[in-house]
Amino acid sequence: MRHTKEERFQQHVLSKYQVYNSIFMTLPFDTITKTGVLLPLFQEICENGFADHKNPSEIVASFFKQYRNNPSDEEQINLLFRFIQYIERQVVLFDAIEEATFTIINNMDGRGTLRNIKEEAEDKSKKEALKKYLQHFKVRTVLTAHPTQFYPGSVLGIITDLARAIEKNQIEQIKLLLAQLGKTPFFKKTKPTPFDEAVSLIWYLENVFYQSVSTIYDYIQNNIFEGEPLQNQVINLGFWPGGDRDGNPYVTTEITLQVAERLRQTILKNYHKDIRKLRRRITFEGAENLLIALETRLFENMNRPPNKATITAQEILNGLTEIREVLVEKHQSLFKELIDDLINKVTLFGLYFASLDIRQDSRVHTSVMNAISEDYPNLFSKKYDALSDAEKISELSNLQGKINPKSLKDEVAQKTLESMYAMKDIQKFNGEQGCNRYIISNNGSVVNVLEAFAMIRLCDWQNPTVDVIPLFETVDDLQVADQVMETLYTNPSYAKHLKRRNNKQSIMLGFSDGTKDGGYLMANWGIFTAKERLTEISREYGITAIFFDGRGGPPARGGGKTHQFYASLGNTIEHEEVQLTIQGQTISSNFGTIDSCQYNIEQLLSSGISNEIFSDEKKVLSIEDRKTMEQLATLSYEAYKDFKNHPKFLPYLEQMSTLKYYAKTNIGSRPSKRGKGNELVFSDLRAIPFVGSWSQLKQNVPGFYGVGIALETYLKNGEFEKVESLYINSAFFRTLLENSMMSLTKSFFPLTAYMKDDPEFGSFWELVFNEYERSKKLLLKVTGYEELMEDSKAMRASIAVREKIVLPLLTIQQYALREIQNLKKENGDPKLIETYEKMVTRSLFGNINAARNSA
Repeated sequence: MRHTKEERFQQHVLSKYQVYNSIFMTLPFDTITKTGVLLPLFQEICENGFADHKNPSEIVASFFKQYRNNPSDEEQINLLFRFIQYIERQVVLFDAIEEATFTIINNMDGRGTLRNIKEEAEDKSKKEALKKYLQHFKVRTVLTAHPTQFYPGSVLGIITDLARAIEKNQIEQIKLLLAQLGKTPFFKKTKPTPFDEAVSLIWYLENVFYQSVSTIYDYIQNNIFEGEPLQNQVINLGFWPGGDRDGNPYVTTEITLQVAERLRQTILKNYHKDIRKLRRRITFEGAENLLIALETRLFENMNRPPNKATITAQEILNGLTEIREVLVEKHQSLFKELIDDLINKVTLFGLYFASLDIRQDSRVHTSVMNAISEDYPNLFSKKYDALSDAEKISELSNLQGKINPKSLKDEVAQKTLESMYAMKDIQKFNGEQGCNRYIISNNGSVVNVLEAFAMIRLCDWQNPTVDVIPLFETVDDLQVADQVMETLYTNPSYAKHLKRRNNKQSIMLGFSDGTKDGGYLMANWGIFTAKERLTEISREYGITAIFFDGRGGPPARGGGKTHQFYASLGNTIEHEEVQLTIQGQTISSNFGTIDSCQYNIEQLLSSGISNEIFSDEKKVLSIEDRKTMEQLATLSYEAYKDFKNHPKFLPYLEQMSTLKYYAKTNIGSRPSKRGKGNELVFSDLRAIPFVGSWSQLKQNVPGFYGVGIALETYLKNGEFEKVESLYINSAFFRTLLENSMMSLTKSFFPLTAYMKDDPEFGSFWELVFNEYERSKKLLLKVTGYEELMEDSKAMRASIAVREKIVLPLLTIQQYALREIQNLKKENGDPKLIETYEKMVTRSLFGNINAARNSA
């Protein structure tokens, strides 16, 4: 009898968690307060307390009254901190069990996998079309260092070992690892540097992506192309830590070069490790000596500084090809497939492993141009800031030369140009793909693009081997994106550059700031329609648009069921490549093991393939459905704008949420806001702490606010059948609603229900709660579901367990926030305030990791 995914989850994940958690809770970490015995009792008090409409302070008080004999304040605080430590580790245990059972819960040959795609293509006589498409289609996953993951390396290692032990049911080993987990610190006392962040993520490249990406490529070559040549890499890896300068003053040119060098050394070490393994098998005359020579060359170059290294990717490929020929000609192709696998790896990763992107804010570029104009007045007809936009376009288009960064007085200008010179150096040592993309965030105009392009050329780089990538983020930026690109396509200087870049233009679109700016529906629809217009204008000029999506983990930042999203786009949007950022917990949850990484990359590949090879005309929205979608997005946008402009919007986040505590967590090198002023300004707010703070409140506003109001308008107007028609006809709209349901599922308003009685914020809390209720009710109506996420029962079950684990943690967090507010009102003990602030900060971690895509 075949079990459903939900049944497999209950049997293999939940039951194991219950067994191993009971072992964990009885381990003798703490003989004084017996935390492991008390935590389940506190859990029960929390569940019953919220059901009885109690607030977090009442719940904590009733626990201590019932189970502790008149403890002192210090004893209470110590026990709450111990609860936090235990819950953090319960989350790790649950992570490890989900990792161990990944291949049981998810069918590795099922829907969305390459085997499934191959079989479907054969059934529909589309194998040749599939092969043709795979000759140019690519998926690029770009790892970013955004601070939503905090596990230190030691804990990542325990999770990996724990998952293996659970897979093999090694009870004694599991006990030992749980004991190790209980003693291993989670908390980072100092902020990581951008280099530290890079090293943490390179762990995933080295231990996970290296294997899973090459396995996928081997499968495509052997089973779809059946030995025929495949000239396309199919999968590229991108990398932001050490190159993403936007709002991060700690990313220096030295760090950029160090990260590039670490990437080069790591990939050489991986090749060397594989060659060492090959030597155990290839012991034949004529082949062994070639293998030893190649191993020696790799070893010589592994730890050499880049300017002393002499080996190239081509040399490694030539050496392997020669060994392969000897095996074929003289040794009956014995172990040829092992050599083929390593050839594929070198084809995929070269000497760069992952392409290091450089990113900077357009406002910085404008200030740099002003600084260049001051120090080099002859470059412009008059002072740069006195030029009109038309004059800037004209003069920037023709700028070239060589400016030594050190000759500039302005420090930011020096650093910006140094980063461009660094790109040239990295290309010299790691190959062009090592660093050939320059991203301009907050891009809203042609001048923004041409400033960056001109600066690159002023670095003695007349014909730069660099893709200049504008990032359109806000609703306003998205609306003018096609006009910006058309002006660039008709600019002679830029058009020549594009011709040298094979007439391909990468364009980045930012879901994160789009949602923060325009709300959930408008951000998604705004990006969809911007892509359509950009596709149309690019095709008109013979340019292939390559769309790069700046996605976070949760639906509020473009995450959720990402592969379904790409499969739903249809042919009005260019789909030559699927490119997206992967960050924080999404790296560890979706790409943290070889199996999950392979599965999720295959899902992304299949989403693009099915969109092209198996697409049907239904994906093209009818005029009526498009009109409905447009109107829903507009209604939602207006509702969200009103909400965002509410006088209590920012004060609520500042005073009632964990917003200001994100900066204290030491989980990321970047400041939590862009501006330097003390006053909170909405435009300075980074998307991660913004979305994350709503997540910690269990209100998840950016993932649903405005959806309910928009749907209700159609209901009140007697036109709800139009929404139902759109839902039936549009996979894009269905995916949007399903992702929004995930945000609603992860909400829990009883946690903050006490706020409705707050004299300052009561009505604002009611506003949020009413939209939650409205959105939930109307999403169930349009989908026909009886409960949220009815189509994703295993995922919903996983969310339910995680939410149950962290409920005591959330209770402690809200209790501490309330204590801080009361103490401040009464001019209480500053040291006690500081203690409760530490409690809030510590409580963030478990919640962040349990949510898997909190921000």
